[in-house]
Amino acid sequence: MTKVAVYDLNETLYHKSSKDEFFKFICYKKGYKLPHLFQLTALKFLNNIDVIGKTFFKENFYNYLDNMPPEKIEKYAEQFWGMEYPDYFHKPMVEDIKKHQKEGTLVYIITGGFEVYTKYLEKILPVEVHGTRTSYENGTYKVIGEACNGKAKVKRLKEVAPSDYRLIEAYSDDKEPILDEAEKAYYVDDGEVRPLESVSD
Repeated sequence: MTKVAVYDLNETLYHKSSKDEFFKFICYKKGYKLPHLFQLTALKFLNNIDVIGKTFFKENFYNYLDNMPPEKIEKYAEQFWGMEYPDYFHKPMVEDIKKHQKEGTLVYIITGGFEVYTKYLEKILPVEVHGTRTSYENGTYKVIGEACNGKAKVKRLKEVAPSDYRLIEAYSDDKEPILDEAEKAYYVDDGEVRPLESVSD
């Protein structure tokens, strides 16, 4: 059996929301205007109250990346993650990831964030990053399939992991289905890591 460990990215391995922080970073770089910011704030509000679906939200929130091809975003991602790592990463988890690698455990970051900017973390940590997949068409990003959230994370793990995988650990700041699949599941709340079974609903 191949041992596997899975980490959520935002507010789990990474203390902040990469979606929000990368957005602010690009806004700073590109000098976006306030009307665009208000539009995205409204979208985020509608998503938070479940008025719109995750895939629709991500395609429209990430409109700020329009007309920036993947190779350009990768350069921005290099700058962004270079500023964020390691100061804003959960240090014990980073050490655990390195320990897993030495022991032969495969480590995956499975996140709802767009792969176009999260994949760069593979150059920093001994992990595979799997997020929301996109295609770049006519100057805009379109989600391939569905956003990598909730049950889609379990589906994604089954797609990318070896067929004989054994999920020994999973970490997330959300009580999501992938935690139910793990032998040891950990819930992260404001940086505090607790076994899922110790967390009341």
